[in-house]
Amino acid sequence: MDAKELLNLYAAGQRDFSGANLIGANLERAHLVGANFSGAYLAAANLSRAHLTGANLSGAFLHRADLSFAKVNEAILTDADLTKANLQGASLVKSVLKGAKLSGSIMTAVNLRLANLEGVNLCGSDLRGINLRSANLTNANLNWANLNGARLSGAQLRGALLNGIKLSKAFLNGVDLNSVDLDGVNLSESKLSGANLSGANLSATNLSNSQLRVSLLARSNLHAANLSGATLTKADLCEANLSKADLSSADLNQADLTGANLNMADLTNADLSEASLRGAYLWGANLNVGALRGADLSGASLRGAYIEGAETYWPEAILTGATMPDGSRHN
Repeated sequence: MDAKELLNLYAAGQRDFSGANLIGANLERAHLVGANFSGAYLAAANLSRAHLTGANLSGAFLHRADLSFAKVNEAILTDADLTKANLQGASLVKSVLKGAKLSGSIMTAVNLRLANLEGVNLCGSDLRGINLRSANLTNANLNWANLNGARLSGAQLRGALLNGIKLSKAFLNGVDLNSVDLDGVNLSESKLSGANLSGANLSATNLSNSQLRVSLLARSNLHAANLSGATLTKADLCEANLSKADLSSADLNQADLTGANLNMADLTNADLSEASLRGAYLWGANLNVGALRGADLSGASLRGAYIEGAETYWPEAILTGATMPDGSRHN
């Protein structure tokens, strides 16, 4: 079947083209809404800017097919072979790609909002600027993928593999990353407000200038993490490990750091206004902070902490029962 015959049959009302051989067919800008291409052979086919909304492409062979800027919303692509396909700028909103093969495919600026990508292998893929808002990425393989600038707010990432992933300037607001391993990952300038990172491994992670307002980071491991310039207003950091972390110029206004480990942390110019540091450990920390108004350090241990240059701020803090840098106990 060639492209002309297909279009004539579609115009006549036929919608079932399952198993059709359309290898190399030129269907650029073709209007094929609701067509059934399940199991069809569309390798190297030109489907650029085609309208395929609601189409059934389950099991279709789309190796090296050109789907750039095509509208494939609410389509079924279960187990489709999209190896090395060009999906640049394509819209696949609410489409199902469970089991699809996407190795080597071009996915720059693809819109996959609310799409189902459960278990999909995107290892090493270039996904810069991709829209994955509220998408289902459960158990997906995202190892070494480049998601810089990607929109992932509300996405489901339970069980996803995230080793070596790049997430600089990514949008991850409200994402559930509870207990995930993001050791050493670049999340600089990312948006993580309201995200759940409780118990996560963020050791040596780059979170500089990131937005973490009201985020959940209780009992997370942020050892040696870079949080310089990060916004952590009202964040939950209870019992978090922030030893040797760089928190210089960070905004910790009203953050909860109760029982947190901040030993050897750098808090130069950090804003700790109204923050809770009750029972926190700050041994050898650089506490030349920018603000301490209303900060509660009751029972905190500040042994060996560096406070020179910030002495004027300390009378503004609550230090009841705190162990001061010289080892004395504050009344």
